[in-house]
Amino acid sequence: MYRVYTVPGARVGSVTMVRLAEVKALLDGWFEPSWAETWDAVGLVCGDPEQSVERILLCVDAVPATVAEAIGSRTDLLITHHPLLLTVVHGVPADDPKGGLVHRMIRAGVAHLVAHTNADVADPGVSDALAARLGLVATRPLVAQSDPLDKLVVFVPVGAAGSLIDALAAAGAGAIGDYERCAWVTEGEGTFRPLPGATPTLGTVGAVESVHEARVEMVVPRRHRAEVIAALRAAHPYEEPAFDLLAQVPVPSRRGTGRVGTLPAPMTLRDFTALAAAALPATSWGLRAAGDPEQLIHTVAVCGGSGGSYAEAARAAGADVFLTSDLKHHATVEAVTEQAPGGMALVDAAHWATEAPWLDAVAARLDLAFGTTVETRVSRLITDPWTLHAPSGPQ
Repeated sequence: MYRVYTVPGARVGSVTMVRLAEVKALLDGWFEPSWAETWDAVGLVCGDPEQSVERILLCVDAVPATVAEAIGSRTDLLITHHPLLLTVVHGVPADDPKGGLVHRMIRAGVAHLVAHTNADVADPGVSDALAARLGLVATRPLVAQSDPLDKLVVFVPVGAAGSLIDALAAAGAGAIGDYERCAWVTEGEGTFRPLPGATPTLGTVGAVESVHEARVEMVVPRRHRAEVIAALRAAHPYEEPAFDLLAQVPVPSRRGTGRVGTLPAPMTLRDFTALAAAALPATSWGLRAAGDPEQLIHTVAVCGGSGGSYAEAARAAGADVFLTSDLKHHATVEAVTEQAPGGMALVDAAHWATEAPWLDAVAARLDLAFGTTVETRVSRLITDPWTLHAPSGPQ
């Protein structure tokens, strides 16, 4: 299920203008940049955050053909899955192949935004779109992840509790699933004695003071810890607010790498491979399967992109088959020959084809968020690098 976000935008006359910064904030909410792998390069590659966005184009790769499509269709924002500048660069001169693409986009007013490994692990993310394309139901993460959480406990005069909760929520506290501003509030008596040098909001220096206070508890994503504490100090009426910040035990969530689900009805590996070939975008690479063609398949694990390293996790999850891309020969031989009869099979699809379904899913979410204010399109150009496939043996 997708969340629907309302993006206000700025109004110019009777037309609502959506700024690039607003689109980026929306994408960052869906695909938090901090979820990306440390080696990855996600976020805004080029573009003015204040520029207006009326047309968005989505594709897997920023290559000359897709950049030309963006420019030719007067696109304001190109969103790609794969980074254009993945490796460290120290300049983007126009005579460099990738630098030249950056210059072309800037000259044409095309902003470029990347959501890569942060989209891989999102809920929903790349593997959710792949699982949906294959018709899998009752899906769950193949390798679940969770955001480290803190529990904030703060004491505040009862009359100031509501405004403090608002400030903490605005800084990122109190978000649980599809709910925000979540807090637990109890009331009691707080007591303190201001010492010389203090300037108390309530009470006098040297005298014991008793105040009817609220105890407010909210969860805090650890990545927002600094912002929440700063908001607490700014919004709390006390000179020295009393609070506890408690680290929580990580709990696996719906977010994570890959997905495991079931087919509506079992089928053979031969039929499943044919189903996947028909469901995924066509490429010269096609699909290839390792395992007994007549093996019955019911539980399926998938991972968009290069997921070979998760084969053992798929086997541990009880998958009958694991569909991903870029599988290596020796690992596949070992996976197939060392398994017991009726064990897990492998299906190797084109890398681009396993990630392309995500583009349609993101486009649908953008349409829900912006309606007709922003025109969103998915590029149908095939940027899979493999362009020919010749079956071996006599024809």
